Amino acid sequence: MDSDVLTLVIILAVILAAVLGVLLVRGGKVPEGTYPETRDADDRPDGASEDSSTAVAAPEDEEAEPLAEPELAEPAEPAEPAEETTPALETPEPVAGRLARLRARLVKSNNVFGKSLLALLSSDDIDDDVWDEIEETLLMADLGTEPTTELLDRLRERVRVEGSKDPERVRTMLREELTALVDPSMDRSLNVDVSDRPSVVLVVGVNGVGKTTTVGKMARVLVAEDKDVVLGAADTFRAAAAEQLTTWGSRVGVPTVSSDVEGADPASVAYEAVSAGIEHESDVVMIDTAGRLQNKANLMDELGKVKRVVEKQSEVDEVLLVLDATTGQNGLNQAKVFSEVVDVTGIVLTKLDGTARGGIVVAIQRELGVPVKLIGLGEGPDDLAPFDADQFVDALLEER
Repeated sequence: MDSDVLTLVIILAVILAAVLGVLLVRGGKVPEGTYPETRDADDRPDGASEDSSTAVAAPEDEEAEPLAEPELAEPAEPAEPAEETTPALETPEPVAGRLARLRARLVKSNNVFGKSLLALLSSDDIDDDVWDEIEETLLMADLGTEPTTELLDRLRERVRVEGSKDPERVRTMLREELTALVDPSMDRSLNVDVSDRPSVVLVVGVNGVGKTTTVGKMARVLVAEDKDVVLGAADTFRAAAAEQLTTWGSRVGVPTVSSDVEGADPASVAYEAVSAGIEHESDVVMIDTAGRLQNKANLMDELGKVKRVVEKQSEVDEVLLVLDATTGQNGLNQAKVFSEVVDVTGIVLTKLDGTARGGIVVAIQRELGVPVKLIGLGEGPDDLAPFDADQFVDALLEER
């Protein structure tokens, strides 16, 4: 090897040694500015902030300072629970008191009917024109064609035979003939005294006649007579019916069986209501049924099914038809349809007040051959009472 080559090798060796020395002195530190001062949030450890000093654990050879115990706030004293106030149960008015009050209302509402008849029959000369006016008055009172003809024939004969124009005697004749038409001999008692099982009462009628309200009022009548009652909300096609019936029952401590499912099977609800009545040994189970009257076939199917299902565990003792007294002949048409569907045993006549005519009582009884058992004369919760033929006629003819 010549001297030039040797000299080059030595120079390269010296340079390499110098570079290695510099690196050893710096200890392999990374020069400043080669690591970014900040990192994106995605590069940080989970939960670390830009100033991560508080997240660094103390070195193993140094004793970590104990963390101060957190100050705990003293627990607040629990608030005293609000006192639950159970609404006081209402005490329904006794039935005897209702009859007197309802009679007073009937006197007021139907007084024109009685006064008109008495005035006509007390005329000095009762000719054909007067009898025509009497006939018109009776027909306008919704007495019906056949009962009106029957009443007129009897009155004509009695006036002809007796020849009396005395107002008191005329009143007596009219009262006797009207009472005969209303027929006080009909059994108007509710069949709610059955031994060994609850009496089952099926309440039917079209929507709008006050059927559900009437069921609630009937519950009050029975409670006033110390009966233990269960209600069944089987009118599942009207959304508010179950809630309305439950409210009526809760006022007097009467439970209501209903379904949480809108449009549930009415027969199923009726069955459960009777089951509850049997289980709790109740005196009476009253079932409010649907009142849709789109067509006779639908109504027949629904009510027929309810009755059949109920009769699998108990006989149906009463089928009460609720009618609005103000509907006149339309009410008679409804009565005919329902009598074809179920075996109606009695009528509940509602709204027999200012705009109703007392003659509808006679017309309905004649049409169906069943008695009016209950009447309603107002919106109050106790404005429903057993029907009394004698008091009804007296109220029609009583002068204020």
